[in-house]
Amino acid sequence: MIALAVILPTFMEVLDTSIAAVALPYIAGSVSATNDEATWVLTSYLVANAVVLPASSWFSLRFGRKRFLITCIIIFTISSFACGSATSLGMILLARAVQGAGGGALQPLSQAILLESFPPKKRGLAMALFGLGVVVAPVLGPTLGGWLTDTYSWRWAFYINIPVGILAIMMITRYVQDPSYIRDARAGRFDRIGFGLLALWLALLQIILDKGQEDDWFGASWIRWATFILIVSFVAFIIWEVRRHAPLVNLRVFRNRNFAFGCLLIALFGAAIYGLVTLLPLFYQELLGYTALNAGIAVSPRGLGAIVAMPMIGLLTSRIDNRYLIGFGFFLFAVCSLWFAHVDLQISQWTLLWPIILSGFGSGCVFVPLSTTAMAELRNEEIGNASGLYNLLRNIGGSIGISVVNTIVARHEQVHRAEMVHWIDPTRPALQQQLHGIQSLLTQSNGPAGPALSAQSDRAIGIIDGLVNQQARLWSYVDDFRYLAFACFLCVPVVFMLKKAVAKRGAVSSAH
Repeated sequence: MIALAVILPTFMEVLDTSIAAVALPYIAGSVSATNDEATWVLTSYLVANAVVLPASSWFSLRFGRKRFLITCIIIFTISSFACGSATSLGMILLARAVQGAGGGALQPLSQAILLESFPPKKRGLAMALFGLGVVVAPVLGPTLGGWLTDTYSWRWAFYINIPVGILAIMMITRYVQDPSYIRDARAGRFDRIGFGLLALWLALLQIILDKGQEDDWFGASWIRWATFILIVSFVAFIIWEVRRHAPLVNLRVFRNRNFAFGCLLIALFGAAIYGLVTLLPLFYQELLGYTALNAGIAVSPRGLGAIVAMPMIGLLTSRIDNRYLIGFGFFLFAVCSLWFAHVDLQISQWTLLWPIILSGFGSGCVFVPLSTTAMAELRNEEIGNASGLYNLLRNIGGSIGISVVNTIVARHEQVHRAEMVHWIDPTRPALQQQLHGIQSLLTQSNGPAGPALSAQSDRAIGIIDGLVNQQARLWSYVDDFRYLAFACFLCVPVVFMLKKAVAKRGAVSSAH
């Protein structure tokens, strides 16, 4: 029951992120905003979410983990209602920021409760249930969000959190208790300077990643200045936290070799998995003309692979070296990315079924044993702080991955178009034959009363231009998939810089 109680808020938070992404065009139209302005609905949430993540440990010690978790769920639920009832862009941005602040602590708190609440013989079942919940949420998100938006309204993508939040509060109140070292802990004074520096560099990082491609990255003076302030505030944050006796975020945990390399690997894999999750639905919608709902259905089998992986990996983590499981997960994910790089415009909805399923299986092979290995040598008192940092780096890696893959698609499309146009010579017989064929089809479809020959020639050239743009876009996606594969292959040798850590029977693991 404790596992079910803490699954609900995490499931709600993960589900809401993916639902909101699907509903963005509808939100923009409803509040009279452009699509670019609507992306701030995601950015405002991610910034507030990222700021609270590493600070969740201090708040747990100060107010009690159970009380803080319930407070976060209340904030998340009330702000979800505010998001759904928003009538302007400013109102929904404010509500999303508050929602992000409430949702930021849900994942590390839930993970820490499960890590500490169960004896070893029961942890396997508890974490299997927890992992199942956080794997199903991203699968249901796009499909459920598309259905709610098309059938009712985008507002129901937020209203759906209200009954889930109420049920989560009731169950946590009934079943979750704080351990003695949380109840008796003294958190010390709140580190205002550290929190301010943390909020500053995280907010700047997210804004730069979100608006960089739109404003030509370092070609824009404001991005150069923002990057400079980001670097200064980040260095100042590290120096302040390391020198402070009671810091907001205890960075000394990075002295642990497994935790340090575990955070590096989860950031790299976060970039890869979030990049792939972003690319595939866009490919289906932009190049194949799928609706948001159909694209969500096409990529949803990834969850099946992860669900199949969960019980198998949970059993194997207690029997073999986890590094082999993590290395295999990275290798399998790289192979699937190379498989995706063979896409063309003739594929069906289920052509990529097997690589999608196997990529989900590979993600289960990485997430579960990597969190076990990263936390294996930490004391219970360190887990809350470490869990916040671990989840923060996964989110930062995901944000960087999304930004990088979108930039590659945009920039490489221009490169491939220039390469293709170079070979389109008006004097080439093959091009002339193609143009004449298109003009003949236009004449047959329009009949004798159709446009003049010159107009039909212009339309034929326009069709050729559209085909060139489409092929250039396709090749930019192929490049992205290949880069993701290359990055995952490079991660395999890094895995073996971890120290061997075989989990005890029933050892903890995290699927998200």
